[in-house]
Amino acid sequence: MVNAIRSKWIQLVSNQPARNASKLVGVLLASASILGAQTPPRPHIVGISHFAVFAHDYEKSRSFYGGFLGFEEPYSLKNADGSASMTFFKVNDHQYIELFPEHEANSDRLSHISLETDDIEALRVYLASKGVKVPDHAHQARIGNLSFDITDPAGHQVEMVQYMPGGKTVAAYGKYMSGTRISRHMTHVGLIVTQLDPEYKFYTEILGLKETWRGSSSGTVLSWINLKVPDGDGYIEFMLAKEEPDPAHRGSAHHLCLQVTDVAASVETLKARPYFKNYGRPIEMHVGINRKRQANIFDPDGTRTELMEPNTIDGKPAPSSTAPPPR
Repeated sequence: MVNAIRSKWIQLVSNQPARNASKLVGVLLASASILGAQTPPRPHIVGISHFAVFAHDYEKSRSFYGGFLGFEEPYSLKNADGSASMTFFKVNDHQYIELFPEHEANSDRLSHISLETDDIEALRVYLASKGVKVPDHAHQARIGNLSFDITDPAGHQVEMVQYMPGGKTVAAYGKYMSGTRISRHMTHVGLIVTQLDPEYKFYTEILGLKETWRGSSSGTVLSWINLKVPDGDGYIEFMLAKEEPDPAHRGSAHHLCLQVTDVAASVETLKARPYFKNYGRPIEMHVGINRKRQANIFDPDGTRTELMEPNTIDGKPAPSSTAPPPR
């Protein structure tokens, strides 16, 4: 808008006598300044902070993420009556899996996803300037970080968080990262998307994510779109669908992806762990449409964890699909 008004004013100035031109230039600069102030810059969004899920059987899910996947719990929270409120499984210093007891049986297992920023208040002001509904201020979470929630056009809750010096996350830097954990990095999280246009505009035009790849499982209809955060290497994967699955059966699409250097070795590691005797599913390796080796494992509620190698099988990038989205 500023550039458009600037062009109009320049055209006007060029048609004015010299005695009026300087006054008009001053008005132009003042107008541009005012309009620019209405659109503050977006602060950095540096990565995927966490993926949060509900559990029907809280202790069974704790065993899956802790005992099977090998992630440590640096801290947990309780309700006033002493019952479990939530717990945190640490992937690395900046990434966690959060686990909550379910609020409702047979409901969507996804609670929310979270993106990390380096300036939570600047992000709140920026999003407000873009018409996104935000609270009056960020709140301090029980573990000491500052955060606020927004809702994307598809209804997914997205938590924006800044890790604060006095919080538990920063205090745990360098700690609680067992050598037995199956992965050191969460590469992406997956979200079901049925209406592509508003969701795509929200994440790209407002949040600043950049598309890196499109894939199709059929070759005729688009299945996935990958959007990388603007200031890091994590990404959100749109799981495209004509209609949303039943809430109790969204766990394969609403997923997290953990990077491993060798999928086959990681699968053998999991099979050797005591939890695998009760896991009850085969773990099958395959090469995805993106030409990367991967394997899927599922928590007790069916939420999928994807293990994936960072590179394609031959080092060459997988071509993006030109197939249309589901209609």
